[in-house]
Amino acid sequence: MMLRNALPKVVTALPGPKAKEILDRRAKAIPNAIKSIYPCVIEKGQGAMFQDVDGNIFLDWIGGVGVLNIGYSHPECIAAVKEQSEKFFHSMFNITTHEGYVKLAEKMNEIVPVKGDDKKTMFVCSGSEANENAVKIARSYTGRPNVIVFSGAFHGRTQLTMSMTAKKAYAVGMGPFPDGVYRAEFPNLYHAPGHLEGEEAIKYYIGKLEQAFVEATPKQSCAAIIFEPVQGEGGFIPAPIEWVKAVRKICDENGILMICDEVQCGWSRSGKLFASEYFAEVNAAPDILTTAKSMAAGMPISAVTARAEIMDQVTPGTIGGTFGANAVAAASALKVIEVMAKENYPEKAKKIAEKCNKRFSEWKEKYEVVGDVRGMGAMIGIEFVVDKVSKEPNAELVNRIVQEAVKLGLLLESAGTYNNVIRFLCPLCVTDEQLEAGLQIFERVIKNCLN
Repeated sequence: MMLRNALPKVVTALPGPKAKEILDRRAKAIPNAIKSIYPCVIEKGQGAMFQDVDGNIFLDWIGGVGVLNIGYSHPECIAAVKEQSEKFFHSMFNITTHEGYVKLAEKMNEIVPVKGDDKKTMFVCSGSEANENAVKIARSYTGRPNVIVFSGAFHGRTQLTMSMTAKKAYAVGMGPFPDGVYRAEFPNLYHAPGHLEGEEAIKYYIGKLEQAFVEATPKQSCAAIIFEPVQGEGGFIPAPIEWVKAVRKICDENGILMICDEVQCGWSRSGKLFASEYFAEVNAAPDILTTAKSMAAGMPISAVTARAEIMDQVTPGTIGGTFGANAVAAASALKVIEVMAKENYPEKAKKIAEKCNKRFSEWKEKYEVVGDVRGMGAMIGIEFVVDKVSKEPNAELVNRIVQEAVKLGLLLESAGTYNNVIRFLCPLCVTDEQLEAGLQIFERVIKNCLN
């Protein structure tokens, strides 16, 4: 059986002997700050599965933290990369125009749901760079210095995006941080104060945003409000549509740009090609959208898209970078867009979400430690708590679940401010049999960890 259709199978203790030898070399050669808790050394991957150097086969529910929506080593992406690599690897776009950059920008301008009919796109290499460039674009266009971000946010690890990121475990000892970044409270409805629900909860969180304009930055000094349609590191918390509509209204009335960070939630994960399509359907599309991760099936590339009016007001020389839309990465990204349309990847995400949400919701009823199940499409978070009344974070249990699941061939990853959420980011090409195997392993591990 091809690895693409295989099921999880662990045949050695973990790590196996070959993996241990490489992991020992890693410890000597690589900074300790770049860590991994998984006893795996990949040899090859196909679809949602990978095989390690000792012959163990794993089902990957992490997908490179959202990079592998289209799966490991998609054959059409391999062919596109090979074809381009035989022509040339790289041509810096500031020096020599290459058509791949132009074609990809044209395609992004067609498919990215930002306000305006006439759009433009630029490329860099990572989500952090995309978000940093988006802020620079907003500042250049508005002539204003400040941005508002949110609790639970993760926007990257550059100096600016570390200041934008809420979880300071990602920024220990890295200050001082750039000025002009102010934080409001993100609408986490599971933890809304006073058991607020619905319209009252939305009103509370919009009030917290309005408070930031009083205590942090005046509206006339605010260039942008940036948020993730579904928070990633923050615990897979979706932005409520009514809250987004209210944010859009505030931005429109005050000359502020709304930026959606779709680095992790983009590329069919949400049940749409981009999560912001849901916002566009209610006339609340962002002004600027950033994306990366699954954009090129694992090749490093990221994008910033906005209407031409915004893009064309940027001061020359302040945005861009040497490797932006590298020719090989651009070829892979163009193929990803083609394949996702041809194979209807958003629909794949919806079908996966239907199966997973049904099972996860059953667990919520069955287990006192499963506090909340939430997300958008096949980007799902399961929040584990000590008990449903206190909602106290249960990071210890999550850590045990992650450690035990890998021993059975399932890779899971935690998220959340308190590391008590398990995130579902399985490649969208997963087979029904593989998905069912993963669900069975996951529940088996929950039961084992509770006994």
